[in-house]
Amino acid sequence: MATSLRDCKRRALFGFVLVTVWEAVSGQIRYSIPEETHKGFFVGNIAKDLGLDLEELSDRGVRIVARGRSRYFALNLKSGHLYTTERIDREEICGRMAVCLIKFEVLGEDKGKLFPVEVEIRDINDNAPGFQSEKLELKISEITAVGTRISLQQSQDPDVGINSIQRYELSNSRHFSLGVQTTSDGVKYAEMVLEKSLDREEQATHELILTAIDGGDPVRSGTAEIRILVLDANDNAPVFTQPVYRARVLENVPNGSTVVSVKATDLDEGVNKELKYSFKTIAEKASQIFHLDSKTGEVTVVGNLDFEESALYEIEVQAHDAGGLFDRSKILIVVSDVNDNVPELTVTSLISSVPEDSSPGTVIALLNVQDLDSGENGEVTCSIPSHIPFQLKKILDNYYSLVTDRALDREQVSNYNVTITATDQGTPPLSSITSIFLQVSDKNDNPPVFNQTSYISYVRENNVKGTSVCSVKANDSDLEENSRVIYSITGTQIQEAPLSSYLSMNSETGAIYALRSFDYEQFREIRFQVQAQDGGSPPLSSNVSVTLFILDQNDNTPQILHPSFPSDGSTGVELAPRSSEPGYLVTKVVAVDADSGQNAWLSYQLLKATEPGLFAVGLHSGEIRTARYFLDKDALKQSLVVLVKDNGQPPLSATVTVTVVVADSIPEILSDLSSLSAPADPQSNLTLYLVIAVTSVSCLFFTFIIVLLALRLRRWRKSELFDSSSVTFSGVPVSQFAGIDGVRAFLHSYSQEVSLTTDSRKSQFNFLKSNNSNTLSSEQMREIKAPIIVIEDVNISDGDQATVQVS
Repeated sequence: MATSLRDCKRRALFGFVLVTVWEAVSGQIRYSIPEETHKGFFVGNIAKDLGLDLEELSDRGVRIVARGRSRYFALNLKSGHLYTTERIDREEICGRMAVCLIKFEVLGEDKGKLFPVEVEIRDINDNAPGFQSEKLELKISEITAVGTRISLQQSQDPDVGINSIQRYELSNSRHFSLGVQTTSDGVKYAEMVLEKSLDREEQATHELILTAIDGGDPVRSGTAEIRILVLDANDNAPVFTQPVYRARVLENVPNGSTVVSVKATDLDEGVNKELKYSFKTIAEKASQIFHLDSKTGEVTVVGNLDFEESALYEIEVQAHDAGGLFDRSKILIVVSDVNDNVPELTVTSLISSVPEDSSPGTVIALLNVQDLDSGENGEVTCSIPSHIPFQLKKILDNYYSLVTDRALDREQVSNYNVTITATDQGTPPLSSITSIFLQVSDKNDNPPVFNQTSYISYVRENNVKGTSVCSVKANDSDLEENSRVIYSITGTQIQEAPLSSYLSMNSETGAIYALRSFDYEQFREIRFQVQAQDGGSPPLSSNVSVTLFILDQNDNTPQILHPSFPSDGSTGVELAPRSSEPGYLVTKVVAVDADSGQNAWLSYQLLKATEPGLFAVGLHSGEIRTARYFLDKDALKQSLVVLVKDNGQPPLSATVTVTVVVADSIPEILSDLSSLSAPADPQSNLTLYLVIAVTSVSCLFFTFIIVLLALRLRRWRKSELFDSSSVTFSGVPVSQFAGIDGVRAFLHSYSQEVSLTTDSRKSQFNFLKSNNSNTLSSEQMREIKAPIIVIEDVNISDGDQATVQVS
């Protein structure tokens, strides 16, 4: 089907083709034919146009002199007609040249006469506009200003003149309109104009159709789908450093050579600053010859250049960032004919190493340059890259000196590979390159630098002498002896002892060792400084602070503060009324541990008891409470062994023996106390007074109890228990020892009041139990002493009442 349509097209063309022949004064013959003619198409009558008879054509040896493109035509010696030998495609032969001419000569061998012939190939609309990509995706920021022009890919149409692209159309959109620009050479390209601000949240994508239409008959067109992605704010578009990049390249340049480097900058940051370069508009042949690195912007040669085929390449390049913003620039590459002698560069004098503290102007090398060409092709200039700290100075016509341009720093750059380019002034210029390797020698200009701004290390107490407790490291960017680091400890004293008696340091490795065993309870940290000094001349140094923390170990047994053993040798006891209910607080064991952390967490355990199950000890509080009611069979004197254990590994412990006396009345207390062995107390007067007072109170107590039970039970309940005129034995709310003939009874966290009243020959005695206190601070525990009960102002008379309080 396609072949049939093509034949019809050729027949139609053949019907209106006009072959025009011009004969110049010089005898030059010119024909004009349309492209896409078939093989054997009639071009013109050479015999008639040259004024030759048909019989003379073969006799005179008339023939076409083969030269280049003359292979498209042949001469029929019988008819004198010039006809085509194959299909002629104007775009393949002449590309986009405005006038396409094929030149050749007709030779008459008998007279040696040449007749120049030109055949013009006229363009027909045999190519539809097309796009390099039928689908184009654009990324546009939502903050793009209204009126912004967005370049679209240019449609390609190999035809010329009216048959080439004449206009563009863009599908309807309320955000975009079409703008068409025309270059100085008449080429039209399309742009989109933003008519309304974009809102990514409202519409994230836009789908448009771009149509390119030529002016041929019939009209041909091509379309491309445009998908626009709306991006968030990217308010700076890339900007090329030059609007036009011009380059000249030799036609015999090897593949891989860099022709030109384009560069664009973007004021944005992050991903919006990352640029990619791409060819925007490029002819198909040029795309096979040149390659653009999308990251570096370097244009390199990847195909074969031919000056005779094309002397100029015009390429449109685009730089776009990740946000969809872009800038366009143009690259003009001129292909020049060869200049057959390259300059020769010779190093006549060279030093291979230069100190980094060399002053600017120090001579590195002397260079001689020669070019065998003459004139401009023999005039040579030398250059080096601008980013290196060197410059070339011309001292004679053909001599240059390479000198330092600024201060050198070996730590930043230790060596340079200086590339010297010698270029002649030929057309095109030829150049040669010589590299000089230069080593920068070191000077001691860098102090040692520690890997850390400060060091913190940990070591357990009771460490073995000689244990490594810390290690520091400093680096010096200089070389050899200038980079050799020696370490030393600088600091003051620790608890009036020199620091050197605690720590030692390896000056070569930076390792720090303990010279003695540390005690966490003595001090918990050591602060000092370490100095690192290099081996340069003069030496440079730096300091760093080091903190060594001592970690606790479980090396201290718990210390029991309460109950404490009396200092006078008497036996310490606790009092528990026989009527006590389960849970009654008898006393509290208080202990401390000099360690810290879990090593100082204490737990309490009842290790041994006279009556198992009668008392219980709080695991963490140390409180000793009754676990059940007292029974008659229970002994009055209970001995408890409490174990206090810390939480260390392994745990350490201590034990304390607590004696508890079970009694509800004073006589029971006295009988129990009398059974306890105690040394003699020299304070006999005080003890005698106390015995007399207690005996008197006991007798009166039993008398008043009988009377009250019979006559005044209800009145007794309402009577006041305390009276302002009383005689009081007072004590502290915590455990105290009361001495009787050198025997001390330990009374904890309770108060008892004994009220003695006489009225109308009737007596009343109340033995009352007060509230318990189970609180004992560590400071109070340290201040516990062996107190002695003091009797103050005991007066008993018939009309008065007295109160005795024992704590």
